[in-house]
Amino acid sequence: MSTDFTVTQHTGPAGPVLTFTGELDAASSPTAFEAIRGLELVAAQLLLLDLTQLGFCDSSGITALLAAHNCAEDADAAMALVGVPDQLARIFSLIGLDGIFTVYPTVDDAHKAWTADRS
Repeated sequence: MSTDFTVTQHTGPAGPVLTFTGELDAASSPTAFEAIRGLELVAAQLLLLDLTQLGFCDSSGITALLAAHNCAEDADAAMALVGVPDQLARIFSLIGLDGIFTVYPTVDDAHKAWTADRS
């Protein structure tokens, strides 16, 4: 896996999906923040951050994930993480963020849960 960081965006049935690939650290977090700030969320949407291709995440990256969570809350939208790497899930547990983030194994699982919640 490349250590370069990229963000790709597409729109799923529930709302925007940002896919983070590579290493999310102090050098790359401005790119993540820019992508998050560029979102136009509306109430009742679900923002997904797909982390399945994330190789590393430091405290700057975690701050970016929290910024996305706050952005969704400000818009009365929901936010979830997808494919959280094991080492990052462990960090979330250690610092108490496991109760803040909703996590799904796949984007499809997140969309199915969002659709079921709407039924």
